Amino acid sequence: MDEANLKQPDLYINRDLSLLQFNRRVLEQARDENVPLLERLRFLCIFSSNLDELFETRVAGLKQWAALESPQTGPDGLGPQEVLRQICGEVRALVEDQYRLLNEVLTPQLAAENIRFVRRTHWDARQKRWVKRYFESELLPVLSPLGLDPAHPFPNILNKSLNFIVPLTGKDAFGRAGEVALVQAPRALPRLIRMPEECAAGPHDFVFLSSIIHAHVKDLFSGMKVEGCYQFRVTRNSELFVDKEEIDDLLRAVEGELPSRRYGEAVRLEVADNCPPQMTAYLLDQFELSQDDLYQVNGPVNLARLMAIPDAVDRADLKYPPFTPGLPKRLMRSSDIFQTLRQGDVLLHHPYESFAPVVDFVRQAAADPHVLAIKQTLYRTGRDSVLVDALLEAARAGKEVTVVIELLARMDEETNINMANLLQEAGAHVVYGVVGYKTHAKMLLVVRREEGGLRHYVHLGTGNYHARTARQYTDIGLFTRNEAIGADVHKIFLQLTSLGRFTKLDKLLQAPFTLHKAMLEKIERETSHARRGRPARIIAKMNALIEPHIIRALYRASQAGVKIDLIVRGICCLRPGIKGVSENIAVRSTVGRFLEHSRVYYFHNNGDTEVFCASADWMDRNFFRRVETCFPIENKTLKKRLVQEALLTYLADDTQSWVLQSDGNYQRLTPGNEKPFSAQTALMKKLAGEEVEEEGNGH
Repeated sequence: MDEANLKQPDLYINRDLSLLQFNRRVLEQARDENVPLLERLRFLCIFSSNLDELFETRVAGLKQWAALESPQTGPDGLGPQEVLRQICGEVRALVEDQYRLLNEVLTPQLAAENIRFVRRTHWDARQKRWVKRYFESELLPVLSPLGLDPAHPFPNILNKSLNFIVPLTGKDAFGRAGEVALVQAPRALPRLIRMPEECAAGPHDFVFLSSIIHAHVKDLFSGMKVEGCYQFRVTRNSELFVDKEEIDDLLRAVEGELPSRRYGEAVRLEVADNCPPQMTAYLLDQFELSQDDLYQVNGPVNLARLMAIPDAVDRADLKYPPFTPGLPKRLMRSSDIFQTLRQGDVLLHHPYESFAPVVDFVRQAAADPHVLAIKQTLYRTGRDSVLVDALLEAARAGKEVTVVIELLARMDEETNINMANLLQEAGAHVVYGVVGYKTHAKMLLVVRREEGGLRHYVHLGTGNYHARTARQYTDIGLFTRNEAIGADVHKIFLQLTSLGRFTKLDKLLQAPFTLHKAMLEKIERETSHARRGRPARIIAKMNALIEPHIIRALYRASQAGVKIDLIVRGICCLRPGIKGVSENIAVRSTVGRFLEHSRVYYFHNNGDTEVFCASADWMDRNFFRRVETCFPIENKTLKKRLVQEALLTYLADDTQSWVLQSDGNYQRLTPGNEKPFSAQTALMKKLAGEEVEEEGNGH
């Protein structure tokens, strides 16, 4: 098949529909009886959060294109109107499955374990008295019910907030006829409240805030007749718009845009399924939405709030077993990380191995009189970051601390602004990268004076500098004193903090300059080897595969006979198994206890294997609109270890892996006659809490 034919739309899967397939796999974890019960509830909540983000970003963008009657299509040939239509159908079916799973499976199973959501129809006299006291003391003082009339127009409803529409009859003290009122649930109160011991039937009885409001909504409208009370929630466009041509201060521009996120254009309306048609029609009209944007649900309108339950319930038997992240033996032998790195590179495989050495690296640098400077990129760190604390220590100790903070890290903008202010107050140099290009690279550079001159010590990673997610996401981190890598990292920091033309790098590949071209060249090199009858192999692990030039290069490689295994957690727009195009390509997705997040790329290269780790997925945005790094693992021992742990172990998984079919659907693998094998479980057994011998000696 020639190059023109490789552009045929039927060779590509739509990215948004592929994302929904990933969310379907997440929902299946909530259904899987091999997963502990409270973890299944957690997966149900993750599914909800993922859908929220889909609507806030992708659906919002598609609706904008559709409103413009844009003919714009992706490689799959689907226009925005058609994608929206398919998303609507898919999501409606998924949401029905989600609530059926909650109501018919998880809730009864939780109740059997004495974890109950006590509905108001089941409250006994003691519980009713407690609910009334709670309503009067905690809710009533902060509620502001709003009767809708010419003097009280429909309010601007906050994104994803819990609200109630209340039809009324009768007249109030001013003689006004009541028709419709709104009640907005206070944001400061939890959506689930634990019943006190004196009135609960068990240790873990919870009542929904919405149930309390339902039970006492009549107390908010004295003398009026309440005809009903129905939950609803609106989802809004949450993308920030910052015009790079108009701004002169990025931080102030982002700060100015943050409030608008809460009140962006409405894209979805969720309502209780018992809400009368005239009430849902009224809400749709107020939010300027159509019937296609309406999702009627049999239960709470925001299931993501159930995420509080696994943390609130102390039942270790219903959760994943705890584990202690391990440490490489060389880091355990010596507390001096600089001395350790002078003897060779160190590889960390999170979350199986601890993130603590990264924090210790900065703390040691802060206290070391020979350290002159620390430079770091920060994309996501969390609100209470131990790593930021370490950087603050370094700045206060008089080190030259330079931090490149990405202000436009989606949903973390406010946290990053606060972090930037703290660092600046401590005396650190804070910059915000390059306007128009997100700084997504994960780099940490320490400059130390040693015998013979200044030396660079570097940490590079595939994940964020975030201590909490380092226990939940799989990622790779490399510590090295390799001078060529250190010089490359130094050059990239100069690009980000100063002005100047691109300077050629020796070891690292960088987006938006060299990464895309290099990946194409390496795929084409395997293609060339295969055509010459040489062994050819590609294994790549990533979060998403979208970029069409890369997909076409993989198709050509498959046609030439290159064996290609892709481990793609989420979106994959490539269709495997198509005769004459991609029959040599297999795609799998692993969904389990940890979020698969590492990016690792292997090229056989006629026996002279190359292995890279990267901050970048194979997506347009990563290649062309972000600052990314891709770094080689050159030490033979570390390279062998990484290929085994991050690639081959996952290819052997037959319990948590799903295989992509050519029609775009995924089929879950099931163990055959062999003993079931879970990649994540195997890596926990190998690395967590144990010493790892296989570390690099030299570069």
